[in-house]
Amino acid sequence: MTRRHVEEETESTAPADTTRVDRAAQAKAVANQVRARLAQLVWIVCALAALVLAVAALCIALKANLDNSLVKFCIDTSDKLDFGVFSRADGVAHWKGHSHASVTKNALVNWGLAAVVWLIIGRIVERIIRPSSRRVS
Repeated sequence: MTRRHVEEETESTAPADTTRVDRAAQAKAVANQVRARLAQLVWIVCALAALVLAVAALCIALKANLDNSLVKFCIDTSDKLDFGVFSRADGVAHWKGHSHASVTKNALVNWGLAAVVWLIIGRIVERIIRPSSRRVS
């Protein structure tokens, strides 16, 4: 091959290589954006779970009307979100008796701990999912 043919061949393959590199960079950028959004979604879900647990504990402490559908929803949802380990009836911390004080302590301590666990889990999973480069637009 002559030098001219080699130069023409190099010129014809160069744009294809840069296009391939550009597409790979674009694909990586899109994947990083998806991972960043998914990490945000995981964090929001875990923060909402912690919020529901805190609101339900507050509703019990303030003797909220259990016939109210919102209060009932928060308490029923918290009973499901407490991992079983942090339940009001038989949780990590348990005060005996059926007085309002013992019921309130059980709800505040156990559901408070469950809320903290949800926040810790959410932050750990969010950090695992989020791409290492923090410069995602």
